[in-house]
Amino acid sequence: MKYVYLGKIANTHGIKGELRILSNFKYKSRVFKKGFKVYIGKEKIEEEIVTYRPHKQFDMITLKGYNNINDVLKYKSLNIFINKEDLILNDNEYLDEDLINLSVICDNKCIGKIQKIEKYPHQDIFVITNDDRKFLVPYVNEFIKEINLEEKTMVINNIKGLIE
Repeated sequence: MKYVYLGKIANTHGIKGELRILSNFKYKSRVFKKGFKVYIGKEKIEEEIVTYRPHKQFDMITLKGYNNINDVLKYKSLNIFINKEDLILNDNEYLDEDLINLSVICDNKCIGKIQKIEKYPHQDIFVITNDDRKFLVPYVNEFIKEINLEEKTMVINNIKGLIE
């Protein structure tokens, strides 16, 4: 089983055992739903979501079998994960961790590898590095021609001023 980081349980909310989760996960609508299994903490304790609602910057969930704040306090400040196999992605949808270390091809030459993906409120940015340079490329479809996970490559369009 491969675990994917979903977020962090920031706190509890109310007296009925609701949990506040801080998450930047891209596919929340596919994960935060009734019956979906989540795994909590270093031990990856399996739990099942019963309810979900967004609230301010938080994702609020309740878990099966817990309906009291005292029951869920043990999960406060722990990380929450999902099983990668439980997440169904469409074509041209990828998890960020699948893109790390892909070789980036621009104008038929390798310009470097994706080291990380920086998250910003309006736009995610690929950080691409090679031996002597660092490139910042917006994570938008207009720049990406093709992603091939089998070959571990991503082909991007060369926009004037982007890779120079």
